[in-house]
Amino acid sequence: MTTSGTAEHGLRLIPFHGLRYVPERVGSLAAVTSPPYDVVVRPDGVDHLESADPHNIVRLILPQAGTPAARNEQAARTLQDWLAEGILSADPEPALYVYEQRRAGLLQRGLIGALALSTADAGIVLPHEDVMPDVVTDRAGLMRATSANLEPLLLTYRGDDPGTGAAEVVERTAQLAPLLSTTTEDGFQHRLWAITDPAELAIVTADLSDRQALIADGHHRWATYLRLQEEHGSPTAWDFGLVLLVDTARYPLQVRAIHRMLRRLPVADALAALDGHFRVRPVDGPLPLALDALADASERGNAFLLAGDGAFHLVTDPDLALLDTTVRHDRPEAWRRLDATVLHATLLDALWHIPDAPDQITYIHDAASTVAMAERHGGTAVLLHPVREEVVRDLARQGVTMPRKSTSFGPKPATGLVLRGLG
Repeated sequence: MTTSGTAEHGLRLIPFHGLRYVPERVGSLAAVTSPPYDVVVRPDGVDHLESADPHNIVRLILPQAGTPAARNEQAARTLQDWLAEGILSADPEPALYVYEQRRAGLLQRGLIGALALSTADAGIVLPHEDVMPDVVTDRAGLMRATSANLEPLLLTYRGDDPGTGAAEVVERTAQLAPLLSTTTEDGFQHRLWAITDPAELAIVTADLSDRQALIADGHHRWATYLRLQEEHGSPTAWDFGLVLLVDTARYPLQVRAIHRMLRRLPVADALAALDGHFRVRPVDGPLPLALDALADASERGNAFLLAGDGAFHLVTDPDLALLDTTVRHDRPEAWRRLDATVLHATLLDALWHIPDAPDQITYIHDAASTVAMAERHGGTAVLLHPVREEVVRDLARQGVTMPRKSTSFGPKPATGLVLRGLG
């Protein structure tokens, strides 16, 4: 994806003094990392990560205290303590960082840097999902208290010739000895390099200056960056935000669905409300087999897999008249046909009467975890099939946002390998 402007009209990624763990001061780099804050399943995931190492990054991104203010104060105090004790240290030279993730035949490389902020109407950084204001408020309180970008967003762009420009700098840098290398418990090997040479930084700057990016993961944090930029005025360090920028012409991302667990809706009640409006039929397990049935059905139209009562129920063939009255008409047809659109407008709002609130709906990336949680709580797991990346990108180009948590792009960057201080 490119635009035809100059540096003011494209991506501007600048080097920064990365804050990184001092390896000698922690048990291991793998033990102090975490998935992004919204992927950690609380509270089990927080407890597991906190017990992995007393300095695990989860203590900053998901501090545990009684109130939001207390949580934010605790994170700020923890960060200052770790800096004072030499647990975290700033790199001496500002750098862009080449970041590599590798696992079982999958390889992804990208650039971590501080990206100049812009609103969606500028057409430089394109969001594709809606955000919830309360989540932005929560993240803003944490960033404001810590004066730090604690984890990079995942953004994608479409490069050209892999032998030139930023892509060539990334590949050449990745042949050198890395600053760090660690393997996390999910089997991913992570490696990081610093680019400090002015000539190479200039090549990256020139190449990115006429490109636009799609937010793959981190919409709430991007909205938080914009809110805090507005609070602080310009020019300040808050005019930039920490991102990982991946060239998907070179390294295509994986797109997965994000599933819903409806805490207060038993499966029997969910199925009863669908009677006469959708086709519902049982499908055989185990879960991988049921997901195959969902994938097959998704090729023919809207399809959902419900679970939580020890069985699997395939939901297809919505009543077209019902869709016509429940799904808004002021969006492109591709948006109106999205499973996430139909789920929220027709199922959650019109038939199940469930508000999109944290005490009602839990968003989970892993299908098996969603089913297990539904069975544990007596609720309903709603499993979705992933949207194709080209659909996401095409809607984003049109300025149309999808329902929140419609997609999960990956692999996501590990949190804790490099932070950005704003103080």
